[in-house]
Amino acid sequence: MTLDSWRAIYGALHKTTLYLGDDLYVRLMRAAEERGVTQALVLREALAEYISTPSKKPRSVGMGRSGKKLKGSLSERAEELLEGMGDS
Repeated sequence: MTLDSWRAIYGALHKTTLYLGDDLYVRLMRAAEERGVTQALVLREALAEYISTPSKKPRSVGMGRSGKKLKGSLSERAEELLEGMGDS
């Protein structure tokens, strides 16, 4: 994608500064060289892709949440809640 086509799609461009470690900088240079595009274009495309992809939390996050409706938290009530468990 050329700079003009990028501007046509995304509008005005704003300058920013980004500090990269040696390894990431070399990988960026190689990616740009392999595609025959600028490093800035590689960064813009990668950032646009990253931001447009919704982050997914594992389904287990929040499963143990007791909320405010219960008296005390689950961790505080563990013994009470497990009482009698395993008795046959």
